[in-house]
Amino acid sequence: MRVEELLAAAREELDRLGPAEAAAVQADGGLLVDIRYAALRERDGTIPGALVVERNELEWRLDPLCDHRSDRATGHDLRVVVVCDEGYASSLAAVSLRSLGLHRATDLAGGFQAWRAAGLPVAHRTAP
Repeated sequence: MRVEELLAAAREELDRLGPAEAAAVQADGGLLVDIRYAALRERDGTIPGALVVERNELEWRLDPLCDHRSDRATGHDLRVVVVCDEGYASSLAAVSLRSLGLHRATDLAGGFQAWRAAGLPVAHRTAP
C-alpha cells in the first residue's frame, strides 16, 4: 500500500472538520491537539487553548487509561480534533486515536494553515 492509499483509507473513517467547525468544537469543550513540531509552532504561532503534543507522544498523552496521559485526556468520549500543519499527518493521527477508543477523534482539514487563513485566533510567543 502506498501512503496516499493509507491516507485515503484513514480519511474514510473521519468526519473531517473545517476551521470554523473545529473552533466550535473547542468552544463547546472539545480538545484541539496541535501535533506540529516546535519549529512550525515558533514560526507560525499556535491556536490559543490547544494542547500541544508532538506526534511521537500523541497516543501516550491522549489515551485516558495511560499513566502518561495529559490531564486534559478526560475519557474516551472526549471530542478531539487533531491539527497538523496542512491536514495530512493529522488524519493518520486521528485514526490512531480512534484505535485507542477515542471514537470521536477527527482532524482539521487543511490543518493550522487553514485555521490561520480563516482568520481564527493565533497566539505568537513573545520574547522574554
